[in-house]
Amino acid sequence: MYKNSLELPNLLVAEAGESYHSDSGKGWIEVLVDYPGSTGLFTYRLPSQLKIKPGDILSVPFGTQTLGAIAIRLLTAPNIDLPPEKIKEVDDIVSEGFFPSSYWELLNRVAAYYYTPLIQVIRVALPPGLLGRSQRRIRLISDAEIQQQISSALTFLSPPAQQVLNLLQSQAAGDYSFVYLQQKVKTAYKGVRELLRFGLVESYLEPPRLNRPKLQKAVTLIGSIDGNLTTRQREILEVLRRRGGELWQTELLQICHASSSTLKTMAQKGYIVIEDKEVLRTEQGVALIADLPKTLNIHQANALTTIEGLKEFAQVLLHGITGSGKTEVYLQAIAPLINQGKSALVLVPEIGLTPQLTDRFRARFGGKVSVYHSALSEGERYDTWRQMLTGEPQIVIGTRSAIFAPLPNLGLIILDEEHDSSFKQDSPIPTYHARTVAQWRAELENCPLILGSATPSLESWVNITNSQLPTPHSYYLSLPERINSRPLPPVELIDMRLELQQGNRSIFSRSLQAALHQLEEKQQQGILFIHRRGHSTFVSCRSCGYVMECPHCDVSLSYHQTEEGAPQLLRCHYCNYTRSHPPQCPECGSPYLKFFGSGTQRVAQELAKQFPQLSYIRFDSDTTRNKGAHRHLLTQFAKGEAHLLLGTQMITKGLDLPQVTLVGVVSADGLLHLSDYRASERAFQTLTQVAGRAGRGDDPGRVIMQTYTPEHPVIGAVKQHNYQSFSQTELEERQALNYPPYGRLILLRLSSLDPIQVQNTAQIIATALSSHQGFDILGPAPANIVRVANRYRWQILLKFDPATLPNLPDWDSVRSLCPDSVSLTLDVDPINIM
Repeated sequence: MYKNSLELPNLLVAEAGESYHSDSGKGWIEVLVDYPGSTGLFTYRLPSQLKIKPGDILSVPFGTQTLGAIAIRLLTAPNIDLPPEKIKEVDDIVSEGFFPSSYWELLNRVAAYYYTPLIQVIRVALPPGLLGRSQRRIRLISDAEIQQQISSALTFLSPPAQQVLNLLQSQAAGDYSFVYLQQKVKTAYKGVRELLRFGLVESYLEPPRLNRPKLQKAVTLIGSIDGNLTTRQREILEVLRRRGGELWQTELLQICHASSSTLKTMAQKGYIVIEDKEVLRTEQGVALIADLPKTLNIHQANALTTIEGLKEFAQVLLHGITGSGKTEVYLQAIAPLINQGKSALVLVPEIGLTPQLTDRFRARFGGKVSVYHSALSEGERYDTWRQMLTGEPQIVIGTRSAIFAPLPNLGLIILDEEHDSSFKQDSPIPTYHARTVAQWRAELENCPLILGSATPSLESWVNITNSQLPTPHSYYLSLPERINSRPLPPVELIDMRLELQQGNRSIFSRSLQAALHQLEEKQQQGILFIHRRGHSTFVSCRSCGYVMECPHCDVSLSYHQTEEGAPQLLRCHYCNYTRSHPPQCPECGSPYLKFFGSGTQRVAQELAKQFPQLSYIRFDSDTTRNKGAHRHLLTQFAKGEAHLLLGTQMITKGLDLPQVTLVGVVSADGLLHLSDYRASERAFQTLTQVAGRAGRGDDPGRVIMQTYTPEHPVIGAVKQHNYQSFSQTELEERQALNYPPYGRLILLRLSSLDPIQVQNTAQIIATALSSHQGFDILGPAPANIVRVANRYRWQILLKFDPATLPNLPDWDSVRSLCPDSVSLTLDVDPINIM
């Protein structure tokens, strides 16, 4: 097997003018192999028994391994440089016909725009485990005569061979992977080679552990009830008849209190058939009462009429204030599409949003709704992915990776909370933005794209509303009123400087304390927003000023204590390093270690001290790690099992909790003063979104926002719920500095275990880039946090005008400037440049 000279960026599955061989019973095929560093195509022979087509996912021999591969195109003859006898044969088809032409074009566009090898994009698009990898294993030969030879050969074997043999004999199966043996025995390869030569062990290739359909025995009724049956057999057939003629065997045995031998007898008599059938592993939702479409107000009705009139690609910015009923518009826009046999894709920024949104969609559309995100098991993702390929009209709700969901006949794509930075992937590559990919996909599928938000991203706002930069097929739709004309909650600003001057040293202002007391008295519910998890931001010695820092990262350790009496821990939020809280300062031995800053744990402890009668639920990444935790905690709160929901930014995104009357922002300042040009935009969006959680039900809402800088323009815009004034001010600053949405950015991130080498490499690359024209080079400079997980990080920022695309460098030649010890990642259109 040899690598072809043809390179990927110029490839298409069905390129115009190309003539591909259509008979897959003979000939050859070019494939893209899932192997690190492999970006070219490889040629394989087609087995006569397999009907392989471009777009199939294959299993192929590659060196000593069996790897996953994607069929790219069929050939009538191999490359003239390839001796036919050296070309290996495809092993098997893993999945048929996955890549239609429009989908393939989408993957190629992502690879080209984000400067990423195509196989990396395919890995993101496919469910995990589909492109599996084999591994070499070594096992003892079980023959009794050979076992006797082993006993007598021990004294003649070299030390490595003896160590390998002892390891294999110590395990019941006598079988280990070669990688494991290499970890345990120095020069294991010499020992294994010696044992193979003596015939004491055998080497074999374990095939990839690919996800397979889950099978379960089902019982189907095929014969009628007659007099040759026992009473028990008649009961079984009657149960089957009442249940539609088919049941899972376990369920039938449980209902009838029968044994499997009884069913086998009935199968032999020809009354039933017992066979393996697939069980779909999908996320199980709760039982829901069917939901009927709601009556729309005039703004919702106008928006829906416009959306329903779109029969081809169009971008729609649905700008609806919090509580204005955007979700109902989505639901009613999707309903006619399902009736027409089309599918819909709904993207949300956080997994935490999917339970509530999924429940609303399932109450309206039943079993046509599926969920697709990283918190599902591999089996669930695999089955959901395969269910999409059936061609049935369906609705998929997922996070950013669901933009690659292989839905057929796509009729509508929706990005809810489109402004959210969670739609952007920082690492690993490709560093794609789901909103950008959604636009490309909507164009290729020729269907509308709806971008919904109360606080649109400035990119979407300019693209769709700015008359100086008109975008064809763009629509701006506004929902300026809440459902039932409920008012937006008033925002009360509390100057914490005055609180401190007047003797209040609590993290809760007097106004917030009074509001919390009222919650308890009126038995109402509220939300407390804290912009970080944990207990305290850092721990410092009051005697010498020493700050407890992570040994692997250039950041302070955050103090964590889940509850009173629980272990006191210091944790790094970047590499997850954890250590116990020391009783004395490691530097000077002083016992006076003070906690600074407030996280969710600290606020929870203060609540328990000051308001012991108030029950609360913490909702952050620490408490929602387990599967199903998002749904469980939100269900508890919705049932009224707690007065307060304490959370980080997870609670700001789309949660609809009508019973919430109070929102308290413990400290708005932590969002404002960050060295990032997007800090003001993020702060406005987050604070406006969390304020919008209040007053969505029949009772009026109230927002209390604590800050040390009430005069900040972002705080003022949030108080007035004024998106237009904020966006105008912010866009003027962006335009002056040529930052997005007016300029474009590419961020080069370099990292290494060697601080000197990464710095030198950054300087070399920056010098090489300076020979190109058409863009500004900012840097090289160390990242805001230089060291994370013992890797030192530098970055270079390229800034250019998108209207006049510059002569960008050949990125492969830039990567060649990096030694093996330095990693380089290209982040196109970065969201985070800290």
